[in-house]
Amino acid sequence: MTEVEHQRRVIVKSLALISCAMLFALSIPAEAQQPKKIFRVGYLSSADPITDSARVVAFWQRLREFGYIEGQNIAIEYRYAENKRVRYPELAAELVRLNVDVIVITGGNPTIKAAMNATKTIPIVMAGGGIDPVVSGLIESLPRPGGNVTGVTNLTRELGGKRLELLKEVVPKLARVAVLYDPAIPGPIREVKEALPLAARALKLTVRSWEIRSVDDFDKVFAEINKDRPDGLYAIDAASMRGQQKRIVEFALKSRLPSIYDRRESVDHGGLMYYSADLADSYQRAAYYVDKILKGAKPADLPVEQPTKFELVINLKTAKQIGLTIPQTVLYRADKVIK
Repeated sequence: MTEVEHQRRVIVKSLALISCAMLFALSIPAEAQQPKKIFRVGYLSSADPITDSARVVAFWQRLREFGYIEGQNIAIEYRYAENKRVRYPELAAELVRLNVDVIVITGGNPTIKAAMNATKTIPIVMAGGGIDPVVSGLIESLPRPGGNVTGVTNLTRELGGKRLELLKEVVPKLARVAVLYDPAIPGPIREVKEALPLAARALKLTVRSWEIRSVDDFDKVFAEINKDRPDGLYAIDAASMRGQQKRIVEFALKSRLPSIYDRRESVDHGGLMYYSADLADSYQRAAYYVDKILKGAKPADLPVEQPTKFELVINLKTAKQIGLTIPQTVLYRADKVIK
């Protein structure tokens, strides 16, 4: 082999090595630029987009803190039942057909059960609604829920006694309370039959419950309540009654009845007081569960949380309108006062 041929072979080998090195170097950023997995989250609400908007913001803020950006590594499929219970199964089935990675439920037990009936494998995260999930058979226990359901329970129905107590604080002469509820919903039934009578006895109150089965019942029930002449009104939230919030509030105002609610929107419409778990905090905690599940945790192993933050909202405009003075001791405890 001549010297020239030897040098030529050395150059060819060198060029080949350089080419391999360049291809290897180029492959590193190419792999890094591969599109990340986009997780799909189903969001099933018993309410409507406007009612849920502030809570959705809290949910998204927390997800962003965990590093999720819509369109880059996460996509959310929203489904709103708009307070129509018959739509729960249909919307839950839609999310299952989309093969989402997790379903977030913002509603009570019927919404949760609709999702459970639709899937036994996709993780389901409760965002706070519903009655005791153990008693109602949604999970095995709070520490170890088992199955595919976990999340936050707000103990909404268990807080009925505290609401009566607050009503008694602002109306010291309170003796008789009218309670509005939908008897078709298990949660309100349990509250009316168990929680409220127990609290009423301790507070020396008489509680009379009034059933609202349809929109047509309101006028008749309101007339009967006026005849009964109670000292206060407690409206228990149910999807079937949400479209009538203003109607209930207007009745309380017209009848000059101090009122308390377990749904924030009622006080925004003119109700006197609202007390429940802090829903924004619950939605942020739901985002925590979504993050854990998307990173590989199993819902069966994630303990269900109870609320640690509660919210008291008082409408002073309404208090003045019905001639009621709210004690300073109660105002000091309020998280928000509407003036």
